[in-house]
Amino acid sequence: MKKGVVYLIGAGPGDPGLITLKGKEILESCDALVYDNLASKEFLSWLPSRCKTFYVGKQAGCHSMKQDQINELLVQLALEGNKVVRLKGGDSFVFGRGSEEILALKEKEIPWELVQGITSCVSVPELAGIPVTHRNVSRSFHVITGHTLKGAQSEKELASYGACEGTLVFLMGLNNLNTISAGLIKGGKPANTPTAVIEDGSLNSQRVIRGTLKTIYEQTVKAEIKKPAIIEVGETAA
Repeated sequence: MKKGVVYLIGAGPGDPGLITLKGKEILESCDALVYDNLASKEFLSWLPSRCKTFYVGKQAGCHSMKQDQINELLVQLALEGNKVVRLKGGDSFVFGRGSEEILALKEKEIPWELVQGITSCVSVPELAGIPVTHRNVSRSFHVITGHTLKGAQSEKELASYGACEGTLVFLMGLNNLNTISAGLIKGGKPANTPTAVIEDGSLNSQRVIRGTLKTIYEQTVKAEIKKPAIIEVGETAA
C-alpha cells in the first residue's frame, strides 16, 4: 500500500477565522484527524464524512495519550495510506511538539508537510490591544512555557527572566501564576511592573485582567479566570 502523508497544521489562537486558507482546505479533504484541545469545535465541522478522528489533547493533570503514542498513531495512520492532519492550537513549533512528531515521521520515511499557524503568544495580546513590542518601551519579547515552572530549578530560571528587559509572554502558565509573579519579583522585576492576563483570546468570551506583578494573581483569582489564558509582563501591558 502506498504511504499516506501527514500535515501538521496550526489552528491559530482559537477563532476559526484565523486558521490559514491552506490549513482549511487540507482539513476539508483529509482521511484522518489527530487533534488537541481546540478552542472552537467549528474546525471539526469542516471534515469530510469519511474522516476518522482521534482526540489526543493534553490538559494539566490529564493526558489522554503520551507523546510517543501520538507519534506512533501518526505513523500508523500514514502507513495505512491516509491523508492525515495533525491539528494543534497556535503554531506546531511553539511549544507544540511538532518537531518531535516530524522526527518520528522522518524515521519511518513518512512524507509530511508543515502548515504554519498564527501563534497565540503574539496574536492574543494584540487582540486585547496589547503589543509585545513598542518603540522606546520594549525592543524585545520573550516567550516562555509556564506550566513547568515549579521547584528550585524553576526559581533560578524565573530569576533570570526577572532580569530580562522587554516583554515576557507566558503560555500555559495560569496554574503557576503566583509562582511566576513571585519568582520574577525575586529576580529583580519591580513589583509594580504592568501585567495582564488574557482568557479565551480571540473568542467572543475573551476577558482581560490588568494589574501589576504584585496584584495580578489575586485579581485573576477574584475574577475566576480560567484556562486557556496568556500572561504578559512588561510596560506594553499598560
